[in-house]
Amino acid sequence: MKLAGALVLLGAALLLTSGGDCGICPAIKEDLELFLGPSVDAYVNFVKKYKDDNYTLENAESLKKCTDNKLTEQYKESVHSLLAKIEANSNC
Repeated sequence: MKLAGALVLLGAALLLTSGGDCGICPAIKEDLELFLGPSVDAYVNFVKKYKDDNYTLENAESLKKCTDNKLTEQYKESVHSLLAKIEANSNC
């Protein structure tokens, strides 16, 4: 999954950017922060705010654990860095 997974996450974030200012939707930004962060429970609880059914929550937990096992800290930091550059870009 490594770099390809990080790029998929980034692509999803880019698709959901807001209209005029190129800022990333706050909910999507929080989702990515939690998804790339260390806590499975925090991510699952975030997902639960939007979709509270067992199937979705089990999938969210499984996806988070898989990501934690496959993506290195270096790849996660690369995604964070790229998101920061997108938000800082004045030419959007």
